[in-house]
Amino acid sequence: SAPKAHSPAGQPTKDILLERQKEYRMAALKAKQAGDIDQAKMHIKASKGFDAAVEALEKGQPVDMSSIPPPLSQVTHPAPQKAITSPSAPDSGSGPAQPQTVLEALEQRMAKYKEAFTQAKASGDERKARMHDRIAKQYQAAIRAHKADRPINFDELPAPPGRFFCSQKEDDLGEAAAAATAPHKNLCQMGLNLVIFSSAQQQLEFLEGRKKQYMKAALQAKQKNDLEHAKTLLRAAKSLDPMIEAARSGKTVDVPSPPGDEDKDFILVHHSDVQISEKAEEVYTQLTKLLKEQYEKCVTYSKQFTHMGNVAETTKFENMAEQCKKSLEILKLAQNRGLQPPKHYFEERTYRTVRIFPELSSTDMVVFIVRGMNLPAPSGVATNDLDAYVKFDFPYPSTDQPQKHKTSVIKNTNNPGYNQSFKLNINRNHRGFRRVIQSKGLKLEVLHKGGFLRSDKPIGTALLKLEKLETESEVREIVELMDGRKATGGRLEVRVRLREPLGGQDHQTVTERWLVLEEPQVNDLLNVFIWKY
Repeated sequence: SAPKAHSPAGQPTKDILLERQKEYRMAALKAKQAGDIDQAKMHIKASKGFDAAVEALEKGQPVDMSSIPPPLSQVTHPAPQKAITSPSAPDSGSGPAQPQTVLEALEQRMAKYKEAFTQAKASGDERKARMHDRIAKQYQAAIRAHKADRPINFDELPAPPGRFFCSQKEDDLGEAAAAATAPHKNLCQMGLNLVIFSSAQQQLEFLEGRKKQYMKAALQAKQKNDLEHAKTLLRAAKSLDPMIEAARSGKTVDVPSPPGDEDKDFILVHHSDVQISEKAEEVYTQLTKLLKEQYEKCVTYSKQFTHMGNVAETTKFENMAEQCKKSLEILKLAQNRGLQPPKHYFEERTYRTVRIFPELSSTDMVVFIVRGMNLPAPSGVATNDLDAYVKFDFPYPSTDQPQKHKTSVIKNTNNPGYNQSFKLNINRNHRGFRRVIQSKGLKLEVLHKGGFLRSDKPIGTALLKLEKLETESEVREIVELMDGRKATGGRLEVRVRLREPLGGQDHQTVTERWLVLEEPQVNDLLNVFIWKY
């Protein structure tokens, strides 16, 4: 008989199965985004093959290995099909011909943005010109990738406003709409059907019909006692209401795919087909910058608590990092689809952190010589001829055996930037080391490098007190450069860092303004179907 799930021989662990299942689901999502619906369905069905195996492992039962799909890396499948929504249909007798291939669609869009760049340049609108030029270059890169048969992420390409809409089926569009898609058969065969509405009324009727489809599908799911699926379909139907209202006011909206495919579980969110203004571009840039900073901060705190073994705090900051990552993805998707920035606000968040430098061991102390500022030149040397370097002796393990280091020479300036670090060996619990920290500190000397047959000339000395290392993991100071007891006017920026303070953990209470996107409003803004797992 097959070995038990806990046996190491031949049986995978639950974590392995869940990770492999996740790979299939992500592959399905990527295939769908690339327009390869058949490949996406295949991956979804394969992902469902893991459910029984996971359930068996949870019950301690043997797993039928033949029922488990192999790792995705061992599965060979054809290259994903490409799909792109082409620009809007030109009026008869004007504009470019309808694209018959993805390459033609890309080239037409690039030409459109190049034309917009030229117009903005001629009108003196430099900001708009730069924006259109940047987008044109994006399309240029996409064209090169397409010709080289490399994959293209079409979601990354901004779409000019148009009158096309995507649908999964042609047979529910009517003869007029189906006829309008006829020039685009090559694109349709790549997984994208295009519907061109001749009037706002036709668009409104189509949306209302799509809502009825969802309501009918929800009723059928309820009759089959599949209440969760019925609720999902009902929510999708209700989420069409803002789109219908927008269509009634004459606005262009995207058409959702019809319900009915059991392999897909759609969440509907709304999209307004308008280009982003220059002001909105600035808002997007600032929001992205702030969210990235928040994400990196959360990751840093999470790693610090991980090294301390604090699971609760690690999990808290991991969740905060994940939320920032999700907000970044929403922001990127909204910007790529030409939407106005989602509503957002700032809230005050107070949390406790513990400062630790996990890259250091308990026997490390690092001295950073950052820079010198307004260093005085010794007699006979011009300020712009100053060739200064810094040296220090750390009197540990003893005064007779200090650890000595010096920076490189920075020539021809009295404001040298060193940015050099030196690692010292210490024993945190040694009485002699604690005495140096508490009473002696770090003595530094700045000198001008002499030339041939000329000795180095002293510029001044500085003392960095280190007693703060008892309660803090880093001391960072700008210290005065002295000539005996006389201040020279020059200064040194120096940092000294331990893994953690000598007296225990470096607890800090931080209060910050935290950027938050309004989730409900985001869900109303974006008009795209995504798979929910």
